This record gives sequence, C-alpha cells and structure tokens, in this order.
Amino acid sequence: MEIAALEAGLTPLRYARNLHAFSLAEQARLLASKAALVGLGGLGGGIVENLVRAGVGIIEAADGDVFEESNLNRQLLSRLDAVGRPKATLAAERAAAVNASVEFRARAAFLDRAGMDALLDGAAVGVDALGGLRDRPALTAAAAARGIPLVTAAVAGYTVLVATVLPGGPSPADLFGGGGSGTAAEDVLGCPSPAVMAAAALQSAEVVRLLAGRPGALCGKVLIADLETMRFDTVSL
Repeated sequence: MEIAALEAGLTPLRYARNLHAFSLAEQARLLASKAALVGLGGLGGGIVENLVRAGVGIIEAADGDVFEESNLNRQLLSRLDAVGRPKATLAAERAAAVNASVEFRARAAFLDRAGMDALLDGAAVGVDALGGLRDRPALTAAAAARGIPLVTAAVAGYTVLVATVLPGGPSPADLFGGGGSGTAAEDVLGCPSPAVMAAAALQSAEVVRLLAGRPGALCGKVLIADLETMRFDTVSL
C-alpha cells in the first residue's frame, strides 16, 4: 500500500521527513528492496534502526549471539532486561515496534559460508556488521558470488573504517594479516559508543544510497575516521 501511495504521488507521514533527501520514486524503491545483514550487535543494532526507519522493505539478518552486560555500553538493542536473550529476537522485536511495513527476518544462528550464501539470496546489498576478522572473508566471498556490493565497517577505539566492497574487489580486511587469529583490535583499543554509532550511521547511509539506486559514495574506497581528532579521510582500496 505504501508503494502504491508513493507511486500515486502520496507520501505516508512516516516517510515525510525523508523527503526531499529522497524522491518519491526512490522511497518506493527502498520499500521494494532487500538487504542482508550479518551481525546484530553494536554495528548491526544501529543499522537495523536506520534501515527500518528508512523503509527498507525486506531485511534478512542473522546473529547467533545473546546479549551480555559488556554490550550495554554501545549496543543499541541491548538493555538490562535483555541480558541473556538472543540478539536476533531483540532485533525482530525492535523492527516490528518501529515499522510494521518492513519485513524483518532474523535468524538466531552463526552462519558458515553456505548460510551466508542463503542469507544473501535475492538481496541487492550485503551488510557486514561482524566483529573481528575471522568470518569476514567468507561473507565477502558470498557477496561476490551473488554479484552484489558489501558495505562493511570496523571500529577500534575512536577509529572507524567504512567501505563498500565491490564483487571481486579488495576489502579493508585484506589489509590486516593474521587470518582472524589473535586478539581483535577492538578488544585491545575498546569500543566506545560514539564510534560504534558513527560507523553504523555511515554504513546505513551507504546502504540506503545503494538500495535507492544511487551510486555508492564508497564503492572501492574506505572512509577512515578518527573521532578523537575529528579527521575524516577517504582512500581507494
């Protein structure tokens, strides 16, 4: 119904403040689009909030983890009464409470490569909200196999990296050795909430641009932000 209204030149009030940042046709395109999101923690929770409010029609998501007290400093979906509950369940509850027009499906599972392939099936954009490096190569490969861009991000302390990986193209994860073994940078430098929220917002902006049919601002590039000094640089991968 919302798509039909937009196509008739009518704007549902929930999307009125999206205009004129997006045209009626672009908003209708968002409602008809599908994104696939892996990870529902710090990055993923912020991305869910943004994509659901933007009106992305179908969101497939997965995370096998449960909330812990250590998540409360930064993860939007975490609450005191959510400790011990699956992140996928809380994400689905939040999506339903914010925008019933969005079809949000969350799997309470850690995905292997086959699971990632299945999650990305039919999606126009993949979204990497994983922590560490271990599972990122498999997700990058799955997105490449589907021929879709993958919007990825990482946070360590007040440093934020955000990039859009094109099928077959380089990923920021390729720049870091170790194959995912050893201690993750975010565990060494911390994950303060402002950095996590900023990364999720930047990822969401890129995802929405791509789903609306606009060129990605970070395709083949990585945005490096230092929130300690408020310096932002964009470099080619």
